[in-house]
Amino acid sequence: MAENDLYGPSYLCEICGYLYDPAEGDPDNGINPGTSFDDLPEDWVCPLCFVGKEEFIEQE
Repeated sequence: MAENDLYGPSYLCEICGYLYDPAEGDPDNGINPGTSFDDLPEDWVCPLCFVGKEEFIEQE
């Protein structure tokens, strides 16, 4: 079973190209590995360019 089957798809920041991988999370900002994009806090922002979740697109 692929990791994205467990945690959901990755999401790409359209502004800077940062890829949020739910299998890795964002531990530098308190997001544990295994956290799906949908489960991120509403105030989470891209760790590189600081835009909100609305600037991310789902990756296949």
